[in-house]
Amino acid sequence: MEQIRFFFQSNYTDFSEQDWLIISSKFIRQEFPKKTLILKKGEVEDYVSFIEEGIVRYFIPKENKEVTFELTFSNNFIGAYDSFITRLPSVYHIETITPVTLWRVSYHDVQMLFQSTARGNLIGRLASEKLFLEKARREISLLNDTAEQRYLSLFTEQPDLIKKIPLQYIASYIGITPQALSRIRRRIS
Repeated sequence: MEQIRFFFQSNYTDFSEQDWLIISSKFIRQEFPKKTLILKKGEVEDYVSFIEEGIVRYFIPKENKEVTFELTFSNNFIGAYDSFITRLPSVYHIETITPVTLWRVSYHDVQMLFQSTARGNLIGRLASEKLFLEKARREISLLNDTAEQRYLSLFTEQPDLIKKIPLQYIASYIGITPQALSRIRRRIS
């Protein structure tokens, strides 16, 4: 739980000890093995989760292949936020790539925290703004950067990436085929 508290305090705002006691009481800890679907397409997202340890991917299942459009690492929040706020079924899966430990808070408890804590609404708004900015940065990168630039950026941000994530997921995430990724890796090594 201290990782979550540090995350909130370093990214958003400080809060009272009373607010922290209320917030921390709503999170439950769950562990998931590698290759577990945390959320399946068609399900409504009921949780916002903080990754204590591990890596997850978001992907859209297609007939011939899967399209990985998000990778999330330790010390970040995950969830199908669009489904979470609209209460509509998700159009994608969320799957663990490695064994994952999550701290999860339910939709009902998030709504209660927004209403009952002094900083709840502020944290919610700032978290939504952060998510929006990350999504905008990714979209701009997909439009402006080369595949090699996207690969190098991802590798710089997560240096142990190559050891833990299958190359086909990385290729899909940066918008290229596994063969094109192999050519890029040969060229830069």
